[in-house]
Amino acid sequence: MWIAFAFGSALFAGITAILAKIGIKNTDSDVATAIRTIIILIFSWIMTFLVGSVDSITTISSKTLIFLILSGLATGGSWLCYFKALQLGDVNKVTPIDKSSTVLTMLMAFFFLGEGLGILKIISILSIGIGTYMMITKKENTKKAMGSSWLIFAILSAVFASLTAILGKIGISDIESNLGTAIRTVVVLIMAWVVVFATGKKDKLKNIDGKSMLFICFSGITTGLSWLCYYKALQDGLASVVVPIDKLSIVITIAFSYFILKEKLSLKAFIGLVLIVIGTLLLLI
Repeated sequence: MWIAFAFGSALFAGITAILAKIGIKNTDSDVATAIRTIIILIFSWIMTFLVGSVDSITTISSKTLIFLILSGLATGGSWLCYFKALQLGDVNKVTPIDKSSTVLTMLMAFFFLGEGLGILKIISILSIGIGTYMMITKKENTKKAMGSSWLIFAILSAVFASLTAILGKIGISDIESNLGTAIRTVVVLIMAWVVVFATGKKDKLKNIDGKSMLFICFSGITTGLSWLCYYKALQDGLASVVVPIDKLSIVITIAFSYFILKEKLSLKAFIGLVLIVIGTLLLLI
């Protein structure tokens, strides 16, 4: 069952990237992240009440709470960097780098959680790494046109996402997953709005048009659904398997970016995508 939740997470995460890209086209990415987090917070606490886990909030240990807070901070950092990268670069370039956090997560799971790292996982790491490189490399003139700032934010997004998975795995080891998600979202919400006010961007809220707000809110809903599936799978399964399945959302994202955003995929990039998918599927054997 946890594998089914992992695939559900991938589906909703894949849709989220496209909705967010449209929503932040004319909106500051930090402001959009803060707004999205409100939607996710409401969604996550509704689920917590529905499953009846809110009563157990008083039994949370100090260790669990600390790791949930740290995981929330890592998530906030990942989101802020990811959506800034989406705003500056193409979806089909940013997403592969963000999904490369799979490699970092497997290595962290090996060192910190004691999860095995056999020959198949090593091959998978190489396949995902090579595939990611093939997807993000572009012709020199195109690189100059886009700039490189998106790449920095995308890499930081992947690093923070890996920390999120490891810290989250530890933090939800003795807590119901929906409650853990809700608590983490509170941390992300506070962090996101602190960034908005600290950077003087609060005035940009009144300039958001209706279409942008709609897509930002929809992306918050799909993120909430992805989170709930993801952390349920993470609670019951192996982090080194759940995370790679979740990263299959790249297929959904790339497909939507091609048909909806009209972002072209070169043959080289397509081969890179195939390598990423193969590397991910190897982890399920």
